[in-house]
Amino acid sequence: MNLKALVPFRDRQTLARPELNVFGPLQREVDRLFDEFARGFGTLAVAGNGSLMPSMDISETDKEFVITAELPGLERKDVEISLEDNVLTIRGEKKIEASPDDKNKNVHVSERSYGVFYRVLELPGKVDPASVQATMSKGILKITIPKPAQPESKKIEVKEAA
Repeated sequence: MNLKALVPFRDRQTLARPELNVFGPLQREVDRLFDEFARGFGTLAVAGNGSLMPSMDISETDKEFVITAELPGLERKDVEISLEDNVLTIRGEKKIEASPDDKNKNVHVSERSYGVFYRVLELPGKVDPASVQATMSKGILKITIPKPAQPESKKIEVKEAA
């Protein structure tokens, strides 16, 4: 079996003819950095500080905010959601799936990410924690947050002083 076929081909520039431009090495390095940066936009990407960052969508209707997050490979028990002082925290952990056969394995490429992640969102207005609902299905976490009731304006009549 050819092991080179299993390893991703990263350096496309080696097949090109040598650069005559003095900025060629700099250009290749910038291209490499952009390639690595673009690779980080997967569903559970690794952020610059080494932590995992789930991809999220946040939408709003007249009555509620809806937050959806992609958490592939995770189950409900792997995710914690808390709301304190209008700050919503989504925390979870993606663990390595180990089996007894792993001791005899030689891993050639490992691109999957594991570890603890969290996302923190500040919510507008005062939200009642009891009204927040969260569901998870097929690796998609959906959090529904009802908007707080807006206080109604009231016209106050000015009376003659006694």
